[in-house]
Amino acid sequence: MRDMEELFAALGRSQFRSRFRLSGKEAEYLMDKGLATVLEHARDFVTKRLADAEPANDGRQTLMRNHPAFVAQHATGTCCRGCLAKWLHIPKGNPLTQEQIDYIIEVLQRWLTEQDIQQGTSRRQ
Repeated sequence: MRDMEELFAALGRSQFRSRFRLSGKEAEYLMDKGLATVLEHARDFVTKRLADAEPANDGRQTLMRNHPAFVAQHATGTCCRGCLAKWLHIPKGNPLTQEQIDYIIEVLQRWLTEQDIQQGTSRRQ
């Protein structure tokens, strides 16, 4: 797995990845439900949609909006197995380990927390 500092530096250089921001209903949802709840949902999404060695609809299984975790997944390259291989150096073709799932959630947590800081708001944990 890729060093997190290296990952976020690379994501920051990507015009596509760096354009994602939380706003509107996704930002409101994070504020209302809190980071812990959003991360529980994210863990469920990752486990159900990405953890298999060959997930169904890979490359199309993560929506672009309607939940803060979905926006975070696209911003961090954790949206499909191809992006996990490219950005996080988690190879395709094998089921995700618990360690890899935990790392993906840490990546999402960092991005969501940085969004919170950039927006200058305080959200429930």
